[in-house]
Amino acid sequence: MSGEGARLPRLESAGLDGWMVRLFERIEESNLAWITPLTRRCEAAFGEALVDLVPSYTTLLVIFDPFRLPPEEARRRLQTLLAELAPEESAAQGEVHELPTWYDPRVGPDLERVARHAGMSVEEVIACHAGSDYRVFALGFAPGFAFMGLLDERLEVPRLDTPRRRVPAGSVAIAGRQTAAYPAVTPGGWNLLGRTAACLFDRDREGFSLLQVGDRVRFVPVTREAFAAQGGDTTPMEAGR
Repeated sequence: MSGEGARLPRLESAGLDGWMVRLFERIEESNLAWITPLTRRCEAAFGEALVDLVPSYTTLLVIFDPFRLPPEEARRRLQTLLAELAPEESAAQGEVHELPTWYDPRVGPDLERVARHAGMSVEEVIACHAGSDYRVFALGFAPGFAFMGLLDERLEVPRLDTPRRRVPAGSVAIAGRQTAAYPAVTPGGWNLLGRTAACLFDRDREGFSLLQVGDRVRFVPVTREAFAAQGGDTTPMEAGR
């Protein structure tokens, strides 16, 4: 792992039952080639003592049962894994998913504001957002919520100052250089561009979440009619809600 300085990777305490493995300082697609195999090897190394693994853009949070595995022994196992770790490009490929998306101010109330912020037309914003494949770097916030990037820097906008109390399921959104689609109705402070009819979280699906870390995602523009035919909710939103 080059280019990140002698201090990386490093282990940071996350309480009596966790270690944060910090592998990188910058968000890059190539990070997944290291984080994905480390995640898999932790599963084998920790066995029944493992409680949870939370991969992210630059880190891996390892949660374990301290009654089965003392923190220092957990640290020692992680140090051994890091000493032997090598990148696996194939491990970071993932599946490719296409999410049909209806981009429209009626369901993407921030679309026009984002266009003004970027100095672009609404059509250019749609083409820009839909013109890239995005990698799933992490799952979190809500079940099935996938943090994806990297967004074209022209569309980089901050989160809303005041989060909405209710964001409809399927809402496609951006914040910073990230993009996502809300899997369920939740509060949220990202900028909404449109909506997808894809089922992002299903308790009857193996693994529950449609999107997994390492997957690639394409947002494919569709008409209102096509969106509705796929079962999408066409109920409009108000810009301030």
